[in-house]
Amino acid sequence: MKAVVFEKYGPPEVLQLKKIEKPTPKENEVLIKIYATSVTAADWRMRKPDPFLARMMNGIFAPKKFNILGIELAGVVEAVGNEVTKFQPGDEIFGTTGFTFRAYAEYVCIPEDSDGNDGSITHKPTNLTFGEAAVIPVGADTALFFLRTQGNIQPGQKVLIYGASSSVGSYGVQLAKHFGAEVTAVCSASNHEWVKELGADKMIDYRMEDFTQSGETYDAIFDAVGKLSLSGSMKALKDGGVFLDAVHMMRRSVQAKFAPKKNNKRILGGTATGLHEDLIYFKELIEAGHLKPVIDRTYPLEEIVEATRYVETGRKKGNVVITVVET
Repeated sequence: MKAVVFEKYGPPEVLQLKKIEKPTPKENEVLIKIYATSVTAADWRMRKPDPFLARMMNGIFAPKKFNILGIELAGVVEAVGNEVTKFQPGDEIFGTTGFTFRAYAEYVCIPEDSDGNDGSITHKPTNLTFGEAAVIPVGADTALFFLRTQGNIQPGQKVLIYGASSSVGSYGVQLAKHFGAEVTAVCSASNHEWVKELGADKMIDYRMEDFTQSGETYDAIFDAVGKLSLSGSMKALKDGGVFLDAVHMMRRSVQAKFAPKKNNKRILGGTATGLHEDLIYFKELIEAGHLKPVIDRTYPLEEIVEATRYVETGRKKGNVVITVVET
């Protein structure tokens, strides 16, 4: 089968399309023919790698644990192991490979009941294409984890989402609105129209206005892109408010440790676990018309280098799809 492999850390050019052996499902595994995947921040950070923690996970000097990236996918079940009961050949599915990656390929095997680090799959929403379904799991699950699990967003609360035009941010706007919050979205003016269509009540152009100086305060500030100043953001929080940090970096961790803890304001990080029940929840929201993906560009698997290079510019809107099978 075809797969994109990387045998050393570095720029997008280290990604190489090669022929490798097609996997065979174990007794509890599902063999998936991948129709579409995506380029996420997790992929390029693991390849560069950034931060150093990636080297600790996958090899200090070169990738050892895995050398095929890609964490999101949508496709069709081609075969199942003898112990599999929830899926059968022909089922259309979507989900993640977890921290085993491996989705930049024509086929992948995932345990039927895997939940989290080893991946998780469920049946694809009936109203999405494979490309649309492939970009749901990581961005939506990250937004859900911070807004529902960490932030406990309630109806009537005021939520600011910084980086609202990113993958995580675009799902964050929709979920916060679904939870009944008043949503202020921060992104460049060129993205205001479509972000507002996702449900944002107020728009701020970060190039023209510093929300931390406006005097407005929020119950939650969700930094979806890891670019906010903690000190300024804490001033813009209400008493008891939460700063939700989707991109937990070493620099941010140090800042959080020494940030003044006043008026019961909290700084919350963490990592979404990709639970199977979350995928089912997204499927229900999508089929009910309450959640949708935003797709910026689509590339074939053969152009993975160009796609990755574009994502690393930081200018993408929503998500970038990688097509493995043309439909």
